[in-house]
Amino acid sequence: MSEQHNPPSSQTESEAPEKQPSLLWNLVFNLVIPALILSKLSGNEFLGIKMAIVVALAFPIAYGVKDFTRAGKINFFSGLGIVNVSLTGGISLLELDAIYIAIKEASIPAVLGVATVLSLKTSQPLMHTFLLNKSVVNIKKITNALLEKNRRPAFDKLLVNASWILAGSFFLSALLNYILAVVLLTAEPGSVAFNQQLGKMTALSFPVISLPLMVVLTADLFYIFRGIKRLTGMPLEEILNVDTEKK
Repeated sequence: MSEQHNPPSSQTESEAPEKQPSLLWNLVFNLVIPALILSKLSGNEFLGIKMAIVVALAFPIAYGVKDFTRAGKINFFSGLGIVNVSLTGGISLLELDAIYIAIKEASIPAVLGVATVLSLKTSQPLMHTFLLNKSVVNIKKITNALLEKNRRPAFDKLLVNASWILAGSFFLSALLNYILAVVLLTAEPGSVAFNQQLGKMTALSFPVISLPLMVVLTADLFYIFRGIKRLTGMPLEEILNVDTEKK
């Protein structure tokens, strides 16, 4: 990993941080509503098996489209979410064996983990997209401080270490996704019971998968902040990208 990585790009230095979507609404549209529909409305007296799948998956897709129209561009995570739920819907509607859902659930974070490691050989590691971006840190000040103190090599090493931690969180997510799907999806595909299990898997994905992943990502973020603080001498309030217009 001897290649040098560019510090955060300066071409967006003057841009204000983008408003991030609400975590609450994200959970409601991507987890809560789909889980309730699949668990409670899959019976023939309600939506039916296949229509329940279509309606349940329509909510995260609609939320991703709304996020796209709001931001005016494709959000990486929203786009990934749309692909994820579309694959789940396709596999479920085709009534394929549950192992395909388990493989799909594990493959997406696994691919992200591999891509994170491989991106270290490029000039723009994925760490910039996932954590080290303008919505989190003050790119302009960090870039200037690194150049002034000639700490670029040390910053590259910090980036490599943080990228491996990030990749590890994706591999952990892949493992947990696979285990959760294999353990829960035991009913015959195309049955009400399968829909209910799919709803349960969706509901449990947050406490079982997302929370551990958030813990690892938070630890990685603190590792990055401590490293940047050490390399640049900047206090945390200057590292974080906060609105300074009111000062």
